[in-house]
Order: sequence, then structure tokens, then C-alpha cells
Amino acid sequence: MSENFTSAYPSSKRIGLLGGMSAASSQLYYAELCRLTQAERGGLSSPDLMLRSLDFAPLEAWMAAGNWEAIANTLSREACQLQAAGAEVIALATNTMHNVAEEIEAVIDVPFVHIADATAAALNAAGSKTPGLIGTQFTMEQTFYLDRLRDQGLDPLVPGASSRSLINDIIFGELCKGIVQEDSTDTFIKAASELAFDGADSLILGCTEVCMLLNEDNTPLPVFDTTAIHCEAILKAAWDR
Repeated sequence: MSENFTSAYPSSKRIGLLGGMSAASSQLYYAELCRLTQAERGGLSSPDLMLRSLDFAPLEAWMAAGNWEAIANTLSREACQLQAAGAEVIALATNTMHNVAEEIEAVIDVPFVHIADATAAALNAAGSKTPGLIGTQFTMEQTFYLDRLRDQGLDPLVPGASSRSLINDIIFGELCKGIVQEDSTDTFIKAASELAFDGADSLILGCTEVCMLLNEDNTPLPVFDTTAIHCEAILKAAWDR
């Protein structure tokens, strides 16, 4: 009886999602993973998922202090705990924390779905070569993300220094708290327009909260939403596609 019951439904590996960074983006991830699963499988289908939502406050303080070792140790430990609890695919529901992706991958024995790899694949499939990137200062300025894109044949552009600082302040001061303000939307639209002027042929929403402000309707460039792209890649890994 149980064998007939389970065989009637497509199989899925269990997803282990490291979230809480921020809580706002983790809500977006869960909603999108559920939406995609429902669209693909119908009925009452939902993703086979474990979410480990961490307290973002100490992690953000470590980021500000440049203590990436503490972040790597924490997220690596949590990834191992997800694996021990049965996760068969692990993902990090944040762009910026992929600065320690290699450390996480080194301690787990299950596939890790990297957000920059999924984004690069989507850009290449669309024929984009010079994407603009809007995210936290860490993502826009450090090499862990930009080099991952460059390694896959892309030539990413970022906003100027003053825009990067303002964007970062809005992400941490507003978006991570679920706050959306019209003047902040205008700031992000202006940054996207400047990237288009500088030669960008597409726009990466390179922070998982940026989709709260920017979309295809209010930017001059084709938009690549890393949250949506990552969720699709996570499900493909879970479904062995």
C-alpha cells in the first residue's frame, strides 16, 4: 500500500536551506520554492524542505567587523547539522554569505547549489555578456562573487562607489527589515539606469532582497532575479534535473 502510494508521486531529494540572512529573503525563498513546486507538480505538492533560520544579528556584526572566519565556522556547522538531519541538497538563501561557500562545501558530502553559478548559467543561456550587478557592498566589491561570474565568461559591472554605499545602507537598514520605501526604489532605479548607460546589457538583482524594489517593469534592462533563479536551480538539483 505505501509503495503504491509513494510511487504515484515524483521523487525529490530533501532540501536543506540555510536562511534567516535576512528573514525577509527567507520568506521570499520559501514562497518561491512552493510556487515553483506547485506549478510543476500540481495538486497539493510542496517542496521537501528543511529551513534552518539563523539569527542574522551576530552574523551581520561579524560581517561589519570583517570576521568571515566566524561566519564560515557557524554556517559550516549548521550545514553539517542539516545534512545529519537528512538534507540531500544544501543551499544558502543569501548572495553575500556565499563568500564562505567554499568552506561550507568542504565539510558536507551532499550537493551545494551555488547562487552565482545558477545566475551565470541563466545569463549565458540568455546571451548576456555584460551584466550590471546590484547587491550589498560585499557582493559588489569583493571577488568571491564577481570572479565566479567572470570564470563563466561574463564581464560584470557595478555602480560607482557612492551608489554602492547608499545601496548597501538601504539593503541593511530597510530591506532586511521588510521595509520598502519609494525614495529607496528611486535610488535603485537610478543605479540600474547608470549601469545601462555604462554598457550593461542586463541586471543581476544580486541581493536576495533587491527584488522587493526592482523588477522588469521599473528598470531599463532585462532583470535576472537571483532569488528566483536560485530557487529554480535548487529544485532542479532536488529533482535530479
